Amino acid sequence: MIKQAIIPLAGLGTRLLPLTSVFAKELLPINGKPGIEYILDECIEAGIKDIIFIISKKKIMIKNYFFNDSFYKKIIKKKKDPRIIKEYKKILKYKKMIKFVFQNKPLGTGDAVLKTKKFIKNKFFLMLLPDDLIIKQNCTKSMIRVHKKFKSSVMASMRVDKRTVSRWGIYKLGKKLDKKNYIINDVNEKPSIKSAPSNKAVIGRYILPTTIFSKLKNQKPGKGGEIHITDAIQSLIKDNNRFIAHNFLGKYLDCGSMNGYINSTLEISKLWNYVWLELVMLV
Repeated sequence: MIKQAIIPLAGLGTRLLPLTSVFAKELLPINGKPGIEYILDECIEAGIKDIIFIISKKKIMIKNYFFNDSFYKKIIKKKKDPRIIKEYKKILKYKKMIKFVFQNKPLGTGDAVLKTKKFIKNKFFLMLLPDDLIIKQNCTKSMIRVHKKFKSSVMASMRVDKRTVSRWGIYKLGKKLDKKNYIINDVNEKPSIKSAPSNKAVIGRYILPTTIFSKLKNQKPGKGGEIHITDAIQSLIKDNNRFIAHNFLGKYLDCGSMNGYINSTLEISKLWNYVWLELVMLV
């Protein structure tokens, strides 16, 4: 079973400037809740027990957010506010699950994954990208079911506008396994419109094999001088390792850009308003 997850958090978040000049993008509130907590809750609901955050020294704010006991204890002693007590208990639950490793040079997602090697205990592990929120359905839970069924690596997949393929890792799909799952024959990092094998894109959820670490260790930097996880995946596919593209059912939100962040807040706010309306109607 998949019990460990890694979450790369060392990125500078330049698409969210000027907010990220003083604040870690993953702690920015989305409908009153830090974005990273949506990712953590997705993991917990899917049965993940151990989470590794990859941060840089510039993002130490994230570690401080989860390890700020003296602040909470002082406030609770003074106010005994039930809301604050509830928030502190939630933070304590997260804190028990989280380890931190550092990536101080921005050398890409592949390099971030490699930093976690000594902590990964099983043959497969989960990686989630915090800019990619998936709401309404737990994508991680459905991917774990696919992994269990096919005993393979799995990546989330979504159809994107053909004009935007150069922003994504793009799949060339092979055999159809069932209604929602396909064998991946090829994956290209940010191809041109002309060279893209399809408009099916990698979305930020991956179940990866530990064999990827040896590929990353020997991998040369790709586009932008970074170590790309898609290049290592492509190398594993060439070695006949099976990767499955999973067409997830939830709604994808990009909260890593200013427009995307605003839209994510609006979408999640609408979702919660709908939930509250349903609860009121049931009473």
